[in-house]
Amino acid sequence: MNNHFDLIAIGGGSGGLAVAERAAQLGRRVALVDPNPLGGTCVNAGCVPKKLMWFAAHAAETVRDSAGLGLRASLDGIDWPTLAARRDALLAELNGYWAEHLVTLGVVHLAGRARFVDAHTVEVDGARFSADHLVVATGSAPIVPSVPGAELGITSDGFFALREQPRRVAIVGGGYIGVELAGVLRGLGSEVTLFALEPRVLPPFDPLIGETLGETLAGQGVELHLQTAVAALEQAANGLTVVTADGARLVGFDQVIWAVGRRPNTAGLGLDRAGLGVSRSGHLDVDPDGRTGVPGIYAIGDVVTGPALTPVAIHQGRRLAELLYDPQHARPVGHAHVPTVVFSHPPAGAIGLTEPQACARFADVRVYETRFEPLGRALREHRVPTALKLVCAGADEKVVGIHAIGDGVDEMLQGFAVALNLGVTKSQLDRTVAIHPTSAEELVTLKHARPGVCSDALPRAA
Repeated sequence: MNNHFDLIAIGGGSGGLAVAERAAQLGRRVALVDPNPLGGTCVNAGCVPKKLMWFAAHAAETVRDSAGLGLRASLDGIDWPTLAARRDALLAELNGYWAEHLVTLGVVHLAGRARFVDAHTVEVDGARFSADHLVVATGSAPIVPSVPGAELGITSDGFFALREQPRRVAIVGGGYIGVELAGVLRGLGSEVTLFALEPRVLPPFDPLIGETLGETLAGQGVELHLQTAVAALEQAANGLTVVTADGARLVGFDQVIWAVGRRPNTAGLGLDRAGLGVSRSGHLDVDPDGRTGVPGIYAIGDVVTGPALTPVAIHQGRRLAELLYDPQHARPVGHAHVPTVVFSHPPAGAIGLTEPQACARFADVRVYETRFEPLGRALREHRVPTALKLVCAGADEKVVGIHAIGDGVDEMLQGFAVALNLGVTKSQLDRTVAIHPTSAEELVTLKHARPGVCSDALPRAA
């Protein structure tokens, strides 16, 4: 084998696959290095299996609530082993697709761990490979905190390895992963307790979302311990014990899941041999096009600061390949208005600035919001609200933020993301004919505004 390539992608996740695929399509000789099943976290322990579990939990909730719709249906338990097996079979198909796709593209898959030898060479299982351009796209991994007994808990990776449903679960962390797993497990019938350091779940999101989701989780039976630090885990005869910093002891958990964040996978790459260092958080510093401080070495995805989202890594990878090999057609990538959705129960999503962020940036901020019971929930016993917010700035009321939580907002927001990125104003939304009856129509029919509030303690939606 000729061990020199035009480009070597280190990492077989969303970013690495994207840059390798596009570079190969542009006629370059490419290698991709990863010892794990292809697809990275998204395919194997993130977006895809998470969404499959979300669908299962959503279906279970629908069956339990079906009596209000006149349906004579009942839920006779959850066959977790079958659900896990069918989910994993689909993931294996996706792994196989990517393996075959790389072969079709002519990309050489080096199934091992890469370690830099110098700025143009990596070693993989004792063999050396060089390239004109090397791209670090090794993703991130769940953080396990340094507290006594931490090893007794599992992370999101461990959750997807479970072959039996845990009946009583503690989740530590109120961010994306924590609330998503809480919703899935509660929807499938587990007893769930969630611990979070902050005064509300999803603290980076607009307060409307965190407050509404917190209320909804509590209404679904999730036991919330907000502003609570977990100090230790202990094994007892009746299961795991969670010890909090204030001395409380909660006992009898089958599983404790750490959902306290993720750390870039930059350790063990030998970056110093290539003249590279990382920040205190483990991230690589890059310019807007992914270039590190060493010519010929780039980084994309979760190993750099910015939105740690699969579509962002894919855009970064494709753009990088085009900048290198087809610059006149390189697509722009902007992180100013990246849409994002949390697959909680119900889902929540955001585009652009939160209300406090907008108030800190603009002198004139007006907010339109609503909170209502969607038609799809009207006949059900368990009511779950939908809440929507438009954040507008300036005399022309340009929309700078859209925030939503409720059934269907995960699908609703993609089109509104296009509008926001094109600079839509409130008056333009007002001129849009609504689709009735839907929840989405509320975003083009909102009428009553209030001044923006810089504090996180916001007025409740009407």
